[in-house]
This record gives sequence, C-alpha cells and structure tokens, in this order.
Amino acid sequence: MPKVGLPGNSAAGRTANPGLPQQAGRNTGNASSDAGTPAQAAYPQAAQQPAAATQQPGHQSASVAAPAVTPVTAPASFDPQSTAPASPSDIAYFKQAFDALTKSVSHVLVGKEQPIRLCLTALMVGGHILLEDNPGTGKTQLARGIANSISTSFKRIQFTPDLLPSDVVGITFYDQKTGDFTFREGPVFASIVLADEINRASPKTQSALLEVMEEQKVTVDGVTHAVPQPFIVIATQNPIEQLGTYKLPEAQMDRFLIKTSVGYPGHQASVDILREVNITDRAQTVSPVLSGPDVLTLRGIGERVHVDDTILEYIVRVVEATRHDENIAIGSSMRGALALTRCARIWAASDGRGYVVPDDVKDLAVAVLSHRIKLTAEATFTGLTTDAAIERVLETVPVPSFGA
Repeated sequence: MPKVGLPGNSAAGRTANPGLPQQAGRNTGNASSDAGTPAQAAYPQAAQQPAAATQQPGHQSASVAAPAVTPVTAPASFDPQSTAPASPSDIAYFKQAFDALTKSVSHVLVGKEQPIRLCLTALMVGGHILLEDNPGTGKTQLARGIANSISTSFKRIQFTPDLLPSDVVGITFYDQKTGDFTFREGPVFASIVLADEINRASPKTQSALLEVMEEQKVTVDGVTHAVPQPFIVIATQNPIEQLGTYKLPEAQMDRFLIKTSVGYPGHQASVDILREVNITDRAQTVSPVLSGPDVLTLRGIGERVHVDDTILEYIVRVVEATRHDENIAIGSSMRGALALTRCARIWAASDGRGYVVPDDVKDLAVAVLSHRIKLTAEATFTGLTTDAAIERVLETVPVPSFGA
C-alpha cells in the first residue's frame, strides 16, 4: 500500500468545543429578506448572552432561548490573504465554529447530526444541497434552522406548477413615478434560499434556479446582477406523490453538491420531541451564532486544508470505478471528483485536522456521488440503489494507508 506523509503542522483528533459568540439579529419569515448584522472582523470578538426564558412549572414554553456560547478569539497569526496550509490555530477555530453551528441546528432537528453536518459542509464549500425524503421528516425545518443560526438573509420559495422564472429571479418593470425601468429582485437574491418541493415547478422554472446556482448571478434584459455571498440553495423534494411533478433530469441533479435524506428520528429522539410538543416552530428557538462574513472566513480556511497526492489518486480511482462498474450505466464525471475533494477538506477541518484522510472520502462518497450516476436497467430491476452501488465501489477500490 502507498504511504502518505502527514504535514507537520496538522492538529489531529477532536478538540473540545468552546462554542461561538452569539450575534444580534435573526431571520424571520419565509418569503422576505432579513437584515443581518453588519460585517464585522474576520473572527467574532464578543458574545451576547441571550435572556433567560421564563417558564411556568410543568409547562413547556413555546419559545426557548438558544444555549449560551462562549467567545472565540482570533489567532494572532491569522492572515486572510495567506495561501499557506491552514495553521493549527485556524483549524481549531474552524472546528469550534463548525461544532457551534451544528449544535445550534441540532436544537431544531433533533438526533440528526449526520444530515446537519452534510448541509453545513455544502455551505462551507459554497455548493448546494438536495434533501429528498418523505413528508414530515424535517427537511424544511433543517433549512430554516441553518438560516436562523446564521445572521444573514434568508428567503423561501414554495415551488408550484404555475411558478414562473420571473417569480424566482426577478423582473424589470416600468416605474411610472420615475419614468424608468427598474429591476425588482426575486426571492433568489438571498444568502440562503430554501427551494421547497423543487420538483413541483416546470422544467423552465427549475432551469432558471439552477442557472443561478451555477453562475452565482442573474441576467435580466441584458443586465447582470450578482447574488449575495455566501450563497447556498437548499432544495427539497418528496420521493412519493409524483403526480403533477417534474423530475429533475440527471444533468440538473449533477449541479447539486450533495444529495442526502433526513430520515425518521430514533425512539428516544421522538420522545424528546414530544416532551416539547408546545414548540410549534423549532426553527424560531435558535439565534445566530455566525455571520455571513464568518462563513466566508471559514470557507477560506477550508480551502487551505492539505490534500496529499495519494488521497487525490484515491479519489480519482473511486470516480473511475463508477465508470467501469457493471451495474452502473453512467458513472460520475470530473465534477464529482472535484466536489468530493472540496467536501473532504471541509470534513477534515470540522474534525480538527489540517489534512484529509481516506475516511473523509469514504464518509462523503455516497452523499456526493450517488446522485451523479445512473444504474443499468438490470441493476434497477434487482432493487439495487445508487447508494448501495457507491458503497460497493468503495469496497473494491484499495484504500491508501497512512504512515510515517
């Protein structure tokens, strides 16, 4: 097996989570833009403690304050323009921020850390995520929980068959007061966009949204308008009730960085949720722990995580194996390999490491690659799923070992 040398400045293993400072402002509403806090320093410097929630004995309050968090000081050696590998202090800050954001969203979606971490990974990479699961599993709550945990703009689009592209991206109209044509921004102009039931809209409207996802900008009447940064689309769709829906084609599915499901909560998590039955909107119980500039800072740190050439070779072999598997008609493209590499860097940093290991690739392969392949008719007839096909591929590709 090939040996991979580890960089000397890496910080392996998990560290304690001191949390992040809580910032003022929160997102409210589903279809309107919410003003976040002003841009601050690259790292938060002060924490704002939430007021304690008053609660009568024996009665669960309908509004529960988010848990207090402690401030995280900026590393003295931090340089936002640096292209050098991420330092141990940068990685420590990344892990603290990622854990605090995960903990905040976990108060909304109880007992589902894995899908939460996948969504946050897509956010840090700068990609988009597709949540596909049965109704009532918490897909919308997950998206709103992430939006309320970050002090930035958030809008929700409920897709319907009669939704037009202009309803999504915006429209140019004639203003009689000024005598000029004015562009009115659509709901896509937000840092976090929830595209609820995306498969219920027509292909024309779906393409309008997917174009914004790829280009990060909107062109209307020859004028280009950039979307705010960070920018992420969290789309949801139901695998049932296909009547009156428009399935996303494979080429459009490939635009999503990650596809995952939420699943039903476990027994104990279900009991815990019922104990708080009076909380009708769990997403409103959390407050921001990060700002938009903080997310961009974390994204920059993730881009400087070390990826050894042997790991790159391993990723390429996994992707190439999807093209030669007898059960897979169409394998993953290079876009899948790039997405897997970028996600693996974020996954490693969230684990407190400044370098990627094979387990990072294996943990993410199903979520990143399963929606980028197409099974043969025979494999589909036998009941094989794309997730299972990727898992079989991982078993056939030799895993590189780490050593001195």
